[in-house]
Amino acid sequence: MATPLTRGLRPALGATSRLLAASALVGAMGVPALAIEPALHIRVADKALAWGPCPAFMPKGCELAVLHGNPAQANADIFFRIPAKAEIPKHWHSSAERMILVEGVLEVSYTGQAPVTLRPGSYAYGPPKAPHSAVCRSATPCVLFIAFEGPIDAHQNH
Repeated sequence: MATPLTRGLRPALGATSRLLAASALVGAMGVPALAIEPALHIRVADKALAWGPCPAFMPKGCELAVLHGNPAQANADIFFRIPAKAEIPKHWHSSAERMILVEGVLEVSYTGQAPVTLRPGSYAYGPPKAPHSAVCRSATPCVLFIAFEGPIDAHQNH
């Protein structure tokens, strides 16, 4: 006889059974059921972040920190930080980039499109080889999280 407790557990137990069955299927397919690498959590203010210089054509004080992956390979994630009021000259990347503004106010301009203003929490997508420029409009530095699909590069438009 089902009690209120067992009626509440039945859906959860069903979901658990399905999860275990899916895990077994994944394992049977030769894929590990559990992730091999550890999960990751990083904040912009983490002291352990290794900030390095940006390409020479970027504004003075521009910095990059690799969060995950190898920048020379596909699927690397970075924090990109530029000083307050700094201008990023027109450039392009071989890879598409997916961005979320973490701090500051950043105006981004892609060739042939109206400029957009990003605020913390804003998402933006940049197609591969699309020339763009930006200006940090805030009185504080602008920090972008960027996920690149391919190896990270930046080419200045002249």
